[in-house]
Amino acid sequence: MILRSLPHSPYARKVLVAAHETGAIAKIEVIEAHVFDPDTPLRAENPVGKVPALVRDDGSVLYDSTVICEWLDICEGKFRLLPNADEARIQTLRRNALGDGLGLAATWNIRERYRPDGERSENYMAYYAATMERCFAALEDEAGKIAETFDLGAISIACALSYVDFRYPDLHWQRTAPILAAWFEDVSGRSSMTATVLGPYTGPLSP
Repeated sequence: MILRSLPHSPYARKVLVAAHETGAIAKIEVIEAHVFDPDTPLRAENPVGKVPALVRDDGSVLYDSTVICEWLDICEGKFRLLPNADEARIQTLRRNALGDGLGLAATWNIRERYRPDGERSENYMAYYAATMERCFAALEDEAGKIAETFDLGAISIACALSYVDFRYPDLHWQRTAPILAAWFEDVSGRSSMTATVLGPYTGPLSP
């Protein structure tokens, strides 16, 4: 299998962590796919034009990160990442959405900063910053529950927090979310996390 990925993507990292946790990583070849590169095969494989995208051995393609993780869990983990029970599954998916939402707000805020002088929107940046603050507060409130198992929800949250630290080294969210911070420090030592550390982006920033 081929995973179209980028080294700075929290969503690609989520898939890689899940692949390590389920044991599927040995079957996956990771290939960078710069989304603004007109020659990237990603555009033909994923109509949304985003990473991650998983090209399976039969040539079919899965996207987005949650779909890929669920498929890996079915094939390799047997409900290791997503519980089979109804309410437990819903809560795991909800926490997955919370982690993805934090990552999305952090990503869009950074993209707004990339805009040339005179094109940045202070209102949008304030909106995304406030969204991030709400996510931190919500995650701190249920940090104890998150810590119960390293499931898909926890993986999504951990990868989003790592992206925030990667992109916003001076934010210091740990000051207002100490329980969450202690949990994140602990899970960051897992082998699946140490093997998938985020890296710098080297591709084009615009089409």
